[in-house]
Amino acid sequence: MPSSDLSRRAVITGLGAVMPIGNDFETYWRNLRDGVTGTRRIQSFDASAFEVQIAAEVLGFDAAKVMDPKMARRMSRFIHLATAAGREAITSSGIDFAAMDEDQRDRVAVVVNTGGGGIEAIIEGTHVHDTKGPRFVSAFAVPALSGSMAACMLSMEYKLTGPVITQVAACATSVIAFHDALRLIATGEADVVLTGGSEAPIVPMGVAALSNMTALSKRNDSPETASRPFDLTRDGFVLGEGAGVMVVESAAHALERGATPIAEILGGALTADAFHISAPDPSGRGQARAMTSALRNSGVAPDEVDWIVAHGTSTSLNDSTETRAIKAAYGSAAATRAISSPKSMIGHLVGAAGVASALAAVGGIRDGVISPTANLHTPDPDCDLDYVPLVARTTKVDTVAVNGFGFGGQNAVTIFRRWAE
Repeated sequence: MPSSDLSRRAVITGLGAVMPIGNDFETYWRNLRDGVTGTRRIQSFDASAFEVQIAAEVLGFDAAKVMDPKMARRMSRFIHLATAAGREAITSSGIDFAAMDEDQRDRVAVVVNTGGGGIEAIIEGTHVHDTKGPRFVSAFAVPALSGSMAACMLSMEYKLTGPVITQVAACATSVIAFHDALRLIATGEADVVLTGGSEAPIVPMGVAALSNMTALSKRNDSPETASRPFDLTRDGFVLGEGAGVMVVESAAHALERGATPIAEILGGALTADAFHISAPDPSGRGQARAMTSALRNSGVAPDEVDWIVAHGTSTSLNDSTETRAIKAAYGSAAATRAISSPKSMIGHLVGAAGVASALAAVGGIRDGVISPTANLHTPDPDCDLDYVPLVARTTKVDTVAVNGFGFGGQNAVTIFRRWAE
């Protein structure tokens, strides 16, 4: 339930994205609404010998344009993507960190989460060590692989001296980022929080490992249709990469500087399945508890949620389990909730999946549009809810729940609402 104290309410004022279907937020959101898919044949390495040869890559991105070229060479791709998304979010919010004094910057936090961090730095460093010897390993290998470095780089670039937090929770991690942002605002620890997630997992080892796990779609001959959440013919998820960052402020801080909040973070919840290292508990109990607790903690009734941005991975077990959990959590309201999955268009961004969904939620609240689930042509009888197939829906969107479920049974849900004093 929103507090009457504006200094304790967390509002969103800026949006930034680097995604497989757009290297800025507005392009990403427009293409998401239009059902544009970003899955293609892998371009970043030769995947011709791989069983899975497709992924959702960010194309046309130049790291040297968002940071010093020398530093860009030293840092990992997930840091590059987060830096670009952070810059866009800051610009779109209109906030001017350079005009802040030291005490004000002490109250600006950065929460940027990731699932794998600089995986390519680990691979490259190991290769150099094994082929050339230990003295040729880059002195910057450890910072480049560190999952916390994306948040740290944003902190350093803008001289932000409040808390810097990175949590690693697999595919749920950037949903959790919004929990931390809300906590920092609600407890008075920060006035502003740069909040989001970043991931760049499309490397040979990552694709091979997930393929061998039989988690990935093998539709190499039809990349655009490979990700098909809730469809009877789904055969696995598409690995994606990207980053998203939002500027989250206390409502008091935002209004005082003349900003117009887009949406508010109402609350959320975390649970664990305690079931399996990669598979969800088929009963859906842990996921349902996360949804139920998030509704309760946010003061929201099930029939008040206009849209559930589903985890919706396009794997058989995940989609049917999430459907079961939604029914358990929302009861009779489940049948009339709009549900859709951005992963049908951008693939599974792992540590950035949650923020990709949150960006969609905020875009939907702003514009009154629910983005569709692409490639949903043959509904699975076990997935029998309203998944907004194929075409976006223009409608009232005031309250949106975002689901994120990760390996190891980590469940996170965050609820956003249109801003109103």
